[in-house]
Amino acid sequence: MLNEKRIKEAESNVKSYLAEGLLKKTISDKNIMNILLKNAKESLRVAKEAHQNNLSELWTIVWSYYAMFYYANAVLLKLGYKIGDKIVHKVTSDALIVYVRKRLKESFIEEYEKTKEEALNLAGIKADEIIESFDFERSKRGLIQYKTVEFEKKSKAKTSLQRAKEFANEMDKLIIEDTRED
Repeated sequence: MLNEKRIKEAESNVKSYLAEGLLKKTISDKNIMNILLKNAKESLRVAKEAHQNNLSELWTIVWSYYAMFYYANAVLLKLGYKIGDKIVHKVTSDALIVYVRKRLKESFIEEYEKTKEEALNLAGIKADEIIESFDFERSKRGLIQYKTVEFEKKSKAKTSLQRAKEFANEMDKLIIEDTRED
């Protein structure tokens, strides 16, 4: 679960990113949105194929992460934010916490409306888990992609793929929800 320290850090960072132009307010562009969603779906499809065919645990993890990354950027674009050209992965991670976490929480609350008291707790935890999974995969992708340390990649690849599928599913819901509001 995201802790308060991480949330405060993200909020502080996002203010800096906006001031420095690493994150910019923008108008949602359907062409860019379509490219991001195409890249997200393709990355997820390739990750699934790589995993199912035992082609590469490393690339299952990398493609799973990139599916999440593209979905995250599509949702942020839908909300009117474009990531700049520097430290894009960290900016995306922090922007998710600041701008998407609350929307995810609200989305989960709607899904769990029958048990409102329990839904508030579950929705907060679930929203934090979805956003935190992006951070986990960002770190894991960097470790596996750039370090020579060997460890059990197969189970990590399976976890990465599962996280990417769940992340993609929730980001799709937010994109569809926001499209209905337009």
